[in-house]
Amino acid sequence: MSNLVCIQDYENHAYSVLPRNALDYYRSGAGQQETLLDNRRAFSRYKIRPRCLQDVSKRDLSTTVLGQKVSMPIGIAPTAMQRMAHPEGECANVRAAQGLETVFTLSTISTSSIEEVAQAAPRALKWFQLYIYKDRQLTKNLVERAEKAGFKALVLTVDAPLFGLRLADMRNKFSLPSHLRMANFDGEKATKINNSPAKSSGLNEYVSALFDATLQWKDIEWLKSITKLPIVIKGVLTGSDAKRGVEAGVAGIWVSNHGARQVDGTPASIEALPEIVQAVQGKAEIYLDGGIRDGTDVFKAIAMGARMVFMGRPALWGLTQGGQEGVENILKIIKNEFEHTMAISGCATIADIEPNMVVHELYYSKL
Repeated sequence: MSNLVCIQDYENHAYSVLPRNALDYYRSGAGQQETLLDNRRAFSRYKIRPRCLQDVSKRDLSTTVLGQKVSMPIGIAPTAMQRMAHPEGECANVRAAQGLETVFTLSTISTSSIEEVAQAAPRALKWFQLYIYKDRQLTKNLVERAEKAGFKALVLTVDAPLFGLRLADMRNKFSLPSHLRMANFDGEKATKINNSPAKSSGLNEYVSALFDATLQWKDIEWLKSITKLPIVIKGVLTGSDAKRGVEAGVAGIWVSNHGARQVDGTPASIEALPEIVQAVQGKAEIYLDGGIRDGTDVFKAIAMGARMVFMGRPALWGLTQGGQEGVENILKIIKNEFEHTMAISGCATIADIEPNMVVHELYYSKL
């Protein structure tokens, strides 16, 4: 559709075609959704300071993450149950990431299995998002399957001992549509999310039954003992937790408030980023998700210390319009916006983006 020229256009289209059960699951945040709104609004509080008369005739957006080259510092964040958005779900999404030569992160609670995703895009740079379950053997099996399938990193979600209270899902009594399955599990663990209590949602019942709420920092050592893959911890919002992650030997710190889906009232991811950059002191790579909707957002996050940003919901909106092609279009749109932002701001490469090129709006009130 030629009239879809920005991510907001794709979001508007998705809102018009997705069933309410799926749409509310994808778009909603926790509580009154103030953090959900702030994830986007916070970017506007940071201002770009362009440099003039720089040679930007030849531009290179490529970078590396965990030693692997990618075409741009923009990847796909893990989101659950993508076949609600398109019949090919995660398989279409990973093929788009492969085509644009960037990272795809597969959710544990996906509707396409680890093996299906690996087969769909064997050349893609794939990471696996992991929840640690009460059943540690189940967790170990997931890790081993990801390694065998060629995934290059584990992204351990550390902000979800429970899932947040998402009011829309509670009202809808959210359940996975009956024709879909939790593809990474068999038998009892794969029971469809249905028949939920009236005041809850099927997903929350699943999480409460299976997720291990006793997890502590020492459990990262256990995870390291069963894998050779680098570990990224996702869901960090404070410098103290970032330091704990570095001390635990993780390779990456992923700044995220879980798409504003855990606790309402947490800071926007971009607001938390400076504290974490200061705490990490270059001892681990830093990534960010939450509210990325434009190439200027990417530029601001990179200038403020993120090595790479990730998008979750925008890829879902792309899936609703043509599957793989829609996600490719989303990635091309934001890549083009980012390239224009770089060039007009005087940057030909990622290395040219310097911290002093982005300031909080209060900077100007102090002049």
